[in-house]
Amino acid sequence: MRIDLYPLLTERRFVSPIWGGDRLAAWLDLPAPRPGRLGETWQTYDTNLVTNGPLAGRSIAAIAQEYGADFVGARSFARNGTDFPLLAKFIDAADRLSIQVHPGDAYAHTREADTGFHGKTEAWYILDADPGADVIYGLSRPSDRDAFAAAVRDGGLEDLLQRVPVAPGDVLFVPAGTIHAINAGIVLFEIQQKSDLTYRVYDYGRRDAQTGQLRELHLEKALDVSDFGPARYGKSVALSLAPGRDLLVACPYFALEQQQIVGGADLGGHGGFEILTLIGGGCTLAWPGGELPLRRGESAVIPAILTGYTLIGDATALRSYVPDMGDLAAALRAAGHPDDQIAATLHP
Repeated sequence: MRIDLYPLLTERRFVSPIWGGDRLAAWLDLPAPRPGRLGETWQTYDTNLVTNGPLAGRSIAAIAQEYGADFVGARSFARNGTDFPLLAKFIDAADRLSIQVHPGDAYAHTREADTGFHGKTEAWYILDADPGADVIYGLSRPSDRDAFAAAVRDGGLEDLLQRVPVAPGDVLFVPAGTIHAINAGIVLFEIQQKSDLTYRVYDYGRRDAQTGQLRELHLEKALDVSDFGPARYGKSVALSLAPGRDLLVACPYFALEQQQIVGGADLGGHGGFEILTLIGGGCTLAWPGGELPLRRGESAVIPAILTGYTLIGDATALRSYVPDMGDLAAALRAAGHPDDQIAATLHP
């Protein structure tokens, strides 16, 4: 007999790169001994194992394979089959990350087909930032492949890069092809396509902690996929869909909403799965089959077949899902937002 689907918690994957810090582990209240130099926690990823209920011990990928559209939803199933297409993570940058770029789907599915990854379009929600912190986001002026390569070779790359100051609550949309980097002093939530394809352009001469060798660069691939101009988008503008519910950013791959819960909230489905991540407070997630307590920093996957659920408590949550872009645009217009504001948040 097939087990009825329910909200799933998964075992986080910890990543400790040379630029990681100690703020994220403390914010998550991880038990001792805490991972050293924790740079990322992969909250929800297809190889993460479920930790609660009768499906405990099985991976998100295996559950998607068995349950299909009941789990991922008809929209995602039509586009991606049983693939679980999103990765949600937290990032703690105690030092600056490499200057990098990610490929789009066409390049990933051909040149990198053996990895099984999609392209990598992503969005950042800034949770914490030191005074004066910034990110690298596109170029400060138009360039081209040859001029960009020459700047990397001759040490002039940093003069080409656009720096954008950030503060808690800021949201940036980073489509594939955007040259970018998260700089020091920033903790953020990232929602992205399921991919770990990162092409390093420049890494400040840093060496691998284990081997002592200069960290590998991927310049030729980066040149193949980069957009050699200023970023096409700026900071995203939060748009209210209902009291306590704001759309932060959306594209065909994912939408990201912020939900403020005061006492409780009845939430409907999006016609597909949802990744619910608490970034403040705590609450109980209730559905017809049970309840699940959630605290700050935890993520739950809501299967598509659960068309509604309730959050009880006081909390701030981020909701990630695969959207219907037409429905979202219509909902924003119905809420009274003009087209120019919608264009700053909805990226078709």
